[in-house]
Amino acid sequence: MPDNLKVTLVQTDIYWQQREANLAMLEEKLWMLEEEVDLIILPEMFPTGFSMETEKLAEPMNFTTTRWMQQMAKQKQAVITGSLIIKEDNKFFNRLLWVTPAGEVNHYDKRHLFRMAHEDNYFNMGLENNIVELKGWKILPQVCYDLRFPVWSRNKSDTDGNMDYDLSFFIASWPAARVGAWDILLKARAVENLCYTLGVNRVGEDGNNIAYSGHSAAYDFKGETIATAKENEEMVTVELSFEALSRYREKFPAWKDADQFTLRTKD
Repeated sequence: MPDNLKVTLVQTDIYWQQREANLAMLEEKLWMLEEEVDLIILPEMFPTGFSMETEKLAEPMNFTTTRWMQQMAKQKQAVITGSLIIKEDNKFFNRLLWVTPAGEVNHYDKRHLFRMAHEDNYFNMGLENNIVELKGWKILPQVCYDLRFPVWSRNKSDTDGNMDYDLSFFIASWPAARVGAWDILLKARAVENLCYTLGVNRVGEDGNNIAYSGHSAAYDFKGETIATAKENEEMVTVELSFEALSRYREKFPAWKDADQFTLRTKD
């Protein structure tokens, strides 16, 4: 059985469209993290803030931010994850990178683009989920607006009860005006998918005068609160028990009654 997983949620303000300032600020924060952890989660578009200025702010893969994440993952001996604007094949993606201490880079491209901010006019949507593994845990990364679409993140199982993933997390730039929905939906994703669910949101105000109030949180498989951040800059570390998750799935096997379906994606 996999060991417990220690995860740090980094809730921070972000300098508007200032990559170097954000990387320096986050590096300082991570060096303040004295305990050893397995996974460090940063907010959505942590190098720039949630901006539609793709031409100005995009990076190719394996460039400044990717290399910074590789360096920090090696130094902290933890996986580091968060999203940034990536340009690839003349397309732009809100791409979450998953970077290991060994320097390996995996990624997930945000599926649901926030049309109310015209994100769909500037970015290409992701076409598939990507379940990653860490210390025997299967983990589903998601980005912000994905939280509102439960079919996309549905945790399926085979006849033996082996589920697609054990932990999901959502990184976000979720405005304060709708933070109530953020709180509710994170809990819902945990309950309906019989998994731990984490949310990492930013704080502060961006260059478009949009305010963010944090509420980063960790919920267990019953939707019960493990830890929450308030509305200030804060790093929250939680320890997740795989044994407790397995016991609950055996005791309350709702996965046996789940509806079976196939999700069709489109380009």
